[in-house]
Order: sequence, then C-alpha cells, then structure tokens
Amino acid sequence: MKFTKMQGAGNDYVYVNCFEEKVDRPERAAVLVSDRHFGIGADGLVLICPSSKADVRMRMFNADGSEGAMCGNAIRCVGKYVYDRGMVRRERVTVETLGGIKELELQVHKGTVDEVTVDMGIPKVISSRVPEPINIEGRDTEFVGISVGNPHAVYFREEIDSLDLERMGPYYENHSRFPDRVNSEFVQVVDRGHIRMRVWERGSGETWACGTGATASAVACALMGYTDDVVRVSLRGGELTIAWNRDTGHGFMTGPAVEVFRGEIFLDG
Repeated sequence: MKFTKMQGAGNDYVYVNCFEEKVDRPERAAVLVSDRHFGIGADGLVLICPSSKADVRMRMFNADGSEGAMCGNAIRCVGKYVYDRGMVRRERVTVETLGGIKELELQVHKGTVDEVTVDMGIPKVISSRVPEPINIEGRDTEFVGISVGNPHAVYFREEIDSLDLERMGPYYENHSRFPDRVNSEFVQVVDRGHIRMRVWERGSGETWACGTGATASAVACALMGYTDDVVRVSLRGGELTIAWNRDTGHGFMTGPAVEVFRGEIFLDG
C-alpha cells in the first residue's frame, strides 16, 4: 500500500489515495500503521476517496481503528494532497466527511499549498447549559459541550502544562455523561486573543493538535466571555487561528498543512 505521511500542527496521519489504492480493512490498517514502534507512526489513517457530492471524500480512522466523523487538521492535509498532485486544480475545494461537506480555501505558494482555511460549519452547543457541572474522578468541575461534527467537552484550567493526561484522559473520554465517548479539551486563557490548549482525543489519546477541538474551544471561550471571536490557539504541535462569525454561526480554522514523506508498506492479512 502506497502512502503519504502528513501533519497539520503536529497532528499526523497516514494518507492513502483510494483513487489508486484499495484498503479492504481500514479499521485494522489504522491500528497497524499508527503504531509508532512497529508501524509507520501516526494519530490515525486517512483515506482520500471518490465522492458523488464533493471533489473528494475523506474517511478518517483513529489509532484504535474507530472511524471518526471529522478532523480539522487532517482535512487541511487532504486539501494540500489533492491540489499538489493535480487531482483538483482550484484554490477552493469541497470535501465530503461523515460530519458533512466542508469547504476549504487553499493558500498556494510557489505551486504548492502551505496553509488552508476550513469552513468548519456551525458549532452547536451540546451541554445542557453553559457551563454544565460534572463530577469526574470525585472532582466537581464544569465543561462546555460543543459539537463540530464530532463531540467535544471543553474544560478551563488555570494552567495546563502539569496535567497528567495519560492518567486523566480515559476517565474524561469514557465518562457516563458521554455514552459515545468524547474528545476532551483543557484550555488556559492567556488573553482575549490567545488561548493554550491540550487535547485528549477519543480513540487516539493525547495528540499534538486537534482542529475540531481548537474550534470547539474557541467557541466555548467566546460563549463564556473569556475571549473575542477571533483567537490564536497554541497547541503542542503549533498554532491555529479560529474565527467565529456570530452572524452566520460558522467557525473558520486556518493552519498549516505539511507533507512529511512518502512510502510503501506491506499490510499482512
């Protein structure tokens, strides 16, 4: 199977062009290629497929093999992939996902894409109120629930560097409040135009960035009155800019898309 390793703000996936390749068992393939010791090493697997509704269709699988509805960092890389390879030669691209059809605006420099803005759609509040109280590990806390095609629970902390997410993350992800599991964002507000964020993604654990999570966090901060509607989001793997248009409800994410390397791997079975 031929593949391309790509990353957006450190959120790395293995990309396969399913116009040319066939992946029979993507759930199993995702587990194999994501392994950082015995595979390629990634947060998951992304398949770029034909679509009858958009320019291309994106299927993304987490490191545990579960299929995700949407990934903001991955979809930016899909935009770069299809433009740089001449599959789509427009600077506006549509991508079908389980979270709906997303529109991408590509920033092209010297013939290749280096940055992408994604219309993330209209984030929706999914908590019973803003914020909603919850008890996790015997601790009373609060979260703001936001869906960006996938569910997020945003928690605010005075600081985030000391959080032991490897220990905490599974309790937050699998809390009974979230029967389908949830992505958990831990946010430190720096000022009205800047936040810092760490994320525990359902099915993958802590990742270096999460585009839908950054969007959810920015909207949650704005709803709480902590920030303005345009914020810089600093993650472990880099920075994203999120702009929330209150008039239309749409959120827009801008960030890098980088090709790391190409290769071929034999998937036994």
